[in-house]
Amino acid sequence: MSSKKYLVIVESPAKAKTLKKFLGSNYKIEASVGHVRDLPKSELGINIENDFEPKYITIRGKGELLAKLRKEVKTADKVYLATDPDREGEAISWHLLFALKLDPAKTYRITFNEITKNAVKKSIKEAREIDMNLVDAQQARRALDRIVGYKISPLLWKKVKKGLSAGRVQSVALRLICERDEEIENFIPKEYWTVEAELKAEKGKKELNNEEEALKVTSAAEKYGFEVKSVKRGTRSKNPPAPFTTSTMQQASSNILNYASQKTMRIAQQLYEGVDIKGEGTVGLVSYIRTDSVRVADEAYEEVKGYILENFGENYVKERRQYKTDSRAQDAHEAIRPTSSLRTPESIKDSLTKEQYKLYKLIWERFVASQMPSAEYITLSSDIKTGEYIFRASGSSLKFDGYLSVYKKNEEKADEGAMPEIEAGDKLKTESIKPNQHFTQPPARYSESMLIKTLEEIGVGRPSTYAPTITTIQQRNYVTKENKVFYATELGEIVNEIIKNNFGDVINKEFTAEMEASLDQVESGKMEWKEVLRNFYPVFKNLLDEAESKVENVEIPDVVTDVICEECGRNMVIKYGRYGKFLACPGFPECRNTKPLFEEAGVNCPVCGGKVLIKKTKKGRKYYGCENNPECSLMLWNKPTGEKCPKCGSALVEKGTKKIRISCSNPECNYSPEEEKEEANQ
Repeated sequence: MSSKKYLVIVESPAKAKTLKKFLGSNYKIEASVGHVRDLPKSELGINIENDFEPKYITIRGKGELLAKLRKEVKTADKVYLATDPDREGEAISWHLLFALKLDPAKTYRITFNEITKNAVKKSIKEAREIDMNLVDAQQARRALDRIVGYKISPLLWKKVKKGLSAGRVQSVALRLICERDEEIENFIPKEYWTVEAELKAEKGKKELNNEEEALKVTSAAEKYGFEVKSVKRGTRSKNPPAPFTTSTMQQASSNILNYASQKTMRIAQQLYEGVDIKGEGTVGLVSYIRTDSVRVADEAYEEVKGYILENFGENYVKERRQYKTDSRAQDAHEAIRPTSSLRTPESIKDSLTKEQYKLYKLIWERFVASQMPSAEYITLSSDIKTGEYIFRASGSSLKFDGYLSVYKKNEEKADEGAMPEIEAGDKLKTESIKPNQHFTQPPARYSESMLIKTLEEIGVGRPSTYAPTITTIQQRNYVTKENKVFYATELGEIVNEIIKNNFGDVINKEFTAEMEASLDQVESGKMEWKEVLRNFYPVFKNLLDEAESKVENVEIPDVVTDVICEECGRNMVIKYGRYGKFLACPGFPECRNTKPLFEEAGVNCPVCGGKVLIKKTKKGRKYYGCENNPECSLMLWNKPTGEKCPKCGSALVEKGTKKIRISCSNPECNYSPEEEKEEANQ
């Protein structure tokens, strides 16, 4: 009697290779290589009149693969669909069911949070039917995104240029960046002073409002000296961070490893699906990497507890730490962790690429540290008197390293500087005392990690969406990244204004967060998936109709210039391209001549007297440069006034969008004519 044959279908060949190691010879493992069916690219693919019924077609190029899979299905006694354990994976399994015409009676869905022998064997024992709630949540998201994208994009094509797009999540991310740019542009710095005293026993500091106050303090110090008024001793604890979720992994990877979110997810997927380890074969090294949960399985905790006890001792093993998952989280999976904490980063370093090793080490250290005791510090703070003024000095020293013995990253300070032993009444010798001028700083621009953190905090997007969202707004050239932070391009500002002015009621952080909550309700079976679309579409349609009627009023016409096309003699016109405006011949397509457009800023260069032009960096960010470049090196992010700073000789510039103010372009100078006028009038 012949043995039974089982077919297991996964998404990726890498995962198939790992599974082959755990399953016997009667299991055949094949890969679908991602989705096999999707909405058509050439049309909306959602029948709005027929209650939002989607139209799915086989993805181009998948015919041969599906034919091969159908052949395997015919000889299999059972088919196991082993796609990823999330909405997307569930939807892929459901599409395979239709595309392969599978018999539901012999088709089973299996999921595993980690690709290990125990997890895979257990999943086969616990095989189930396809979870239609998960599938429907994915269908609702796909339909929402398709409607928004395919209905708003044509408006953007009319308004700006072909090839642009809008999206529920990407447009919110773009707005956050544009709003932060505006905050920074309109920020007015406020002056404050500190007086810092370096004393024989310690260092103290006092913050003040202006130079006059600062000088009073230094005079008092010179007259009265310093005396310790009070000393307070104590202890404090620093708790370890929770194990990684998708969001916190992307943030830490960005901050510590300098990896973009897309790169982080690509490497993490490799670690999850399996890497060939010397002496072990192909092994899945980390648990599933798309999660918003910080839960840890009991077996994983017991294993890491044993590792800590053996390698660090009893002082490093306390009661189990339970971390609280955010109330908005789906909590469908565990936290991201190594599949075995006994598999240390150093022990497998030779089997990993440099990038895989760095990310695995980060995940491993964070997980092990999460189950270790807090770091303990001895603290000391003192108030130090001079005349009527009080200086404050404080410091701490590490008493017990706890989790810092494993996870001491950039953001962790193991020792903040120990304070010397002093007592109330001690007289202190002044080594130096100096007043320092400071100015308040504008809010920081969004880095990739800060943007992900903000999107998560406001409830926009889910673990699987952060990386593709950030990639999209960069690819569309709506934002540019310089020195690790985002700036909106001129194109991004235009698109943001159109969406904000015409679709602000449905594409904003509050509404988008509500939609995410609705999708979660579909997943939990509390809402029918088409109900989400029925609630959304009427509001969206009204806004779309209004915007369509306004398109003619907001469409940017080609501006005719006095620049003559050297190819055909016509006056060239201003067009919008990927990097903003450029000159093009109106005789297109007969004449295809184009050239860069440098608008004049309307002022002369304060350095050499030439015309100041509005230019663009390669990444599309606007700046002001001299027409005599490269002989003249003028290059400013803000519009120059044409005047030089009387204080330092640098160019004066205009700042602000609502209220224009003049200030010095030299960040070290802080000259402002408005402040000078106020001082003169006093």
